[in-house]
Amino acid sequence: MAYNKKNEFASGDARLATLAKALSHPARIAILKTLARKNACVCGEIVDAIPLAQSTVSQHLKELKEAGLIKGEVEGPRVCYCLDPDIAREFSEELRAFVEVLTGPAQGQKKC
Repeated sequence: MAYNKKNEFASGDARLATLAKALSHPARIAILKTLARKNACVCGEIVDAIPLAQSTVSQHLKELKEAGLIKGEVEGPRVCYCLDPDIAREFSEELRAFVEVLTGPAQGQKKC
């Protein structure tokens, strides 16, 4: 059985990396902005707002859903997507803490 070194990192760091990876494509950012402007969307409305093919948008929605940033519910022949505000807040807090670590005072460190 293969050993996954990812397990060696703190769970918060791994979660932050997962969420950041889900946001690593401009189409996913556009999808999240589209969902944020509306209470809920169906896939067709998202496809109309993003200049990509339906199949490509579906792949991006899948990535966002797997990361937990969005939820999707089947409504007849469509899937209705919406943001998960709890996960969005979690990401915001984790990212803020990470940036504070990067920009905080470095005791006794030389500048490069």
